[in-house]
Amino acid sequence: MDAFYASVEQRDNPELRGKPVIVGGKPDSRGVVAACSYEARKFGIHSAMPSSRAGRLCPDAIFVKGRFDAYREASRQMHEIFHEYTDLIEPLSLDEAYLDVTHCEHCQGSATLIAKEIKLKVKERMNLVVSAGVSYNKFLAKIASDMDKPDGLYVIRPEQAESFITTLPVRKFHGVGKVTEQKMHKHGIQTGQDLKNWSEAELSRVFGKSGGYYFRIARGIDNRPVRSNRIRKSIGKERTFASDLTDMEEMLARLSDIAEQIAELLTKREVMAKTVTLKVKYDDFTLITRAHSFDRFIQTADEIMDWVPALIDKTELGRRPCRLLGLSVSNLKNQNEFSDDNSEQGVTRDLWGK
Repeated sequence: MDAFYASVEQRDNPELRGKPVIVGGKPDSRGVVAACSYEARKFGIHSAMPSSRAGRLCPDAIFVKGRFDAYREASRQMHEIFHEYTDLIEPLSLDEAYLDVTHCEHCQGSATLIAKEIKLKVKERMNLVVSAGVSYNKFLAKIASDMDKPDGLYVIRPEQAESFITTLPVRKFHGVGKVTEQKMHKHGIQTGQDLKNWSEAELSRVFGKSGGYYFRIARGIDNRPVRSNRIRKSIGKERTFASDLTDMEEMLARLSDIAEQIAELLTKREVMAKTVTLKVKYDDFTLITRAHSFDRFIQTADEIMDWVPALIDKTELGRRPCRLLGLSVSNLKNQNEFSDDNSEQGVTRDLWGK
């Protein structure tokens, strides 16, 4: 979906159409930009940018508070359209998903025509705009979806892949973040062709386990299937405060609220976790994380909070003011993957109503 949150706001409020809209905290707050319209992007504004900076870049920007129920409903409607073509759908977020249409009989089996139909149905039924990328694997389809935004449809055919990848800047490669991009540039890797010139052994030596992935995608190879039952790697929540926190009791109370929200999501998604991570941003914007892995799977807020004090002890909370606190859980597992005899995991049946 193109500028998803902001587009939903502009759709539902005609007064916002054609104007620079920012979904997120107000410019006089410590919030961040969750999403922004294309009118706002022209000023250099992007998601995760501090709202204060966004306000300076575009003084006329309109800041609106996020309505996540509305975004989730729009996402549900979009997935209903997807399911008219395939059940092999792997969500990446509320506004993005992979679809495997290999065996779809609609549109004479043409992935490109299917993408066109989906775009048209989203526009007609939801009055929203979506961009699509079509190719023979996830890596190339993902890149293609970003090539012609907004309202784009970009196709990379198998015979086009090699020449397409050769000239592609490494920053466009899905899975190459800013830090990795800088590291690649230091080693003279600017484009897909530069990446392709390295052997798998050389890439693994410099980039570790990711070296094999970079070696394959430089050659257009990505055999990952579309997983319709893909489990999220982590679930987390965080809160940025209007004023710095220094009182430990207040910080524990805020973390307890976050733990309750995470526990609710774990229960709703029928998953359990084995690792809890504390996130802290101090008043000088220094960001740290501290984690603990359990010898069993957990699901409740009390279980999450059991180890939070020990994680806090590994930080400077109480001695340094903090502007953000967050918790996340990872090493997730579906409840239905546990066998009846799971005593060694510390899992009991009554946790999920059996």
